[in-house]
Amino acid sequence: MTATPEVSFVTVRRQFDFRSIEVGRWVTPQERDSAAGRFYQALCDLMTILQAPETLISLRSTLGLQYGIGGRLGVAAHYLPATRQLALAKNAGAGSLAHEWFHAFDHYIGSKTYPNAGQFGFASSAWLKNEKSVTHPLTDLLGNCFQAILLNEEGGAPSELFRVSQATDSSLKTVYYARPEELCARAFEAFVEDSQPRNRFLVNGTLHSDEAKAGLYPQGEQRQRINEAFQRYFAVLGAALHREQAKTG
Repeated sequence: MTATPEVSFVTVRRQFDFRSIEVGRWVTPQERDSAAGRFYQALCDLMTILQAPETLISLRSTLGLQYGIGGRLGVAAHYLPATRQLALAKNAGAGSLAHEWFHAFDHYIGSKTYPNAGQFGFASSAWLKNEKSVTHPLTDLLGNCFQAILLNEEGGAPSELFRVSQATDSSLKTVYYARPEELCARAFEAFVEDSQPRNRFLVNGTLHSDEAKAGLYPQGEQRQRINEAFQRYFAVLGAALHREQAKTG
């Protein structure tokens, strides 16, 4: 599927049924139209990779998008749990969409899968804390993803990715890279970048960036295990959503 000049943010909102799409006042019409085309193609590609319908991409119409609004200096993109909005900066957001989308998904599925996670809880964090979860085959498959990311192959110790992230945080005197939601979002980026179709607006940097060279993205056999776990989870989730859509459609 190829984006065309006729694609607008109205097209994006209608096709995926996002709750809202806001564009910054300093975004020119040309920049707006170009961004709409890139968003559209990237989201279509994500839908293909996840083998799922539009309802997953918009998280059942609960997710809002922002482009070129506010933001913080040096931050290309962010997800706002309080308002359930995914925001990309005008000039620096390319390549960040998959990462922020997974934050949104992790937050959305958090309270549904882990009832005690709270309004702002992430499923990845709840899993690591061993919170009580809803019994469902999809919950088990999602847990397999988190285990592949956060634990070693035997499941009894932190993964190499986790240990490198903790060491990086320690050297920077911060707590960021080793937060479970950040680890899982970076792992999801790697899964998406290793999948087809490739889209540099969706994801870029899990293989050759400075962070990748520092070991802050999954490597080697762990990367393969993570990719396989994500592929299984989203294949089953996507099939369930397609069946639901067929019944209601």
